[in-house]
Amino acid sequence: MKKYFSELLGTFILVFFGTGTAIMSGLNPDTSVGALGIAWAFGLSVIAAAYSIGHISGGHLNPAISFAMFLDRRLSGQDFALYSVFQTIGALLATALLYLIFSSLSSPNELVLGANSVGELSVMTAFLVEFILTFVFVFVVLSVTKTKFIAPNLAVVIIGFTLTMVHLVGIPLTGTSVNPARSIAPAVFMGGAALSELWVFIVAPMVGAAIAVLANNLLDSSEVHPEVNE
Repeated sequence: MKKYFSELLGTFILVFFGTGTAIMSGLNPDTSVGALGIAWAFGLSVIAAAYSIGHISGGHLNPAISFAMFLDRRLSGQDFALYSVFQTIGALLATALLYLIFSSLSSPNELVLGANSVGELSVMTAFLVEFILTFVFVFVVLSVTKTKFIAPNLAVVIIGFTLTMVHLVGIPLTGTSVNPARSIAPAVFMGGAALSELWVFIVAPMVGAAIAVLANNLLDSSEVHPEVNE
């Protein structure tokens, strides 16, 4: 069970600090860190979490990454299912605490809680955005964890920087999901449009992850780094 609880804790860290920064930025425009600050918060959070629990579970923190690892035969079907469940629980716990903290500073009805949104885009455009962002992110994750030319410790930093990069594009468009667990949690608390649009932020990242696996296997014949399967 250690690896499952590690995924719960790691996803908790990612959502609490990443989404928490987004909520704080929205509530305090005068001290807002802006899209750049939010992007860095997610990137740094994934680095901190992955370094902390990566040696136990691999540090996926994201059902889309776990799905990609399953398709790439680096993760069993049982582990994929349980990783996804515990990642979602971690995201829900983080969001619940964020709700308690920030509802004391604002009306609970006004809290956005970092939910993803189609916004002014069409549903299909939002789907395309999330597909592209997740494809790029997961492709990088697969590549840097497979190659023998990049040390595992450096791979974590590259993954964090890549998550920052995709957030810079995605935040103004959809709020950036690329992670179904991170999207499910605020949607459950907010309901309404966030819940009705949630399928976009679940399906698009999973499809993007699947295509990333196909592309990675077509372009890279490297064997998996020995530590990945431990």
